[in-house]
Amino acid sequence: MTTITVDRHDLAILNELQRDGQLTNSTLGERIHLSTSQVGRRVQRLEEAGVIDHYAAVLDPLVVGLDVMAFVQVTLDRHGETRGEVFEQAVADLPEVLECFSVTGEADYIVRVISHDLNSFSKFMMDGLLRIPGVTNVKSNISLKKVKQVTILPLDHLAQPKLSKQRVQFSA
Repeated sequence: MTTITVDRHDLAILNELQRDGQLTNSTLGERIHLSTSQVGRRVQRLEEAGVIDHYAAVLDPLVVGLDVMAFVQVTLDRHGETRGEVFEQAVADLPEVLECFSVTGEADYIVRVISHDLNSFSKFMMDGLLRIPGVTNVKSNISLKKVKQVTILPLDHLAQPKLSKQRVQFSA
């Protein structure tokens, strides 16, 4: 486990970059009151430590013609490392799958799926998900509307009042 120390400036950088990953170091410096070179060193350290995982453009699914969002609960026929690995690898290769989580409860996995329309979602289910070895039960919930979806993680727990530094531990 790697330990990295972050201070209020690092937290400010992380908050700003979560809102706009294209900010230049100069603009970041102006916003958080540090020099461009200081910001550059801090961003590089946060990237190298894995705190900043990657940068991406967030597309609007509706604008690019992906109208159906579904949350699919998947149950496997039996539990075990091999069965789960087969499922997880198969799901990783399906482009319609945006996220997949191993969960507790009634299902073994929850999968977030995006599709062009209901016909393509049906094809994905029949020819993709249901053909994965070990899948015995699926329950789908189609999203009717997006109420909230953010990519910004709350970081308030990292900042303690009256302390300028907080140690954050994570696996690299």
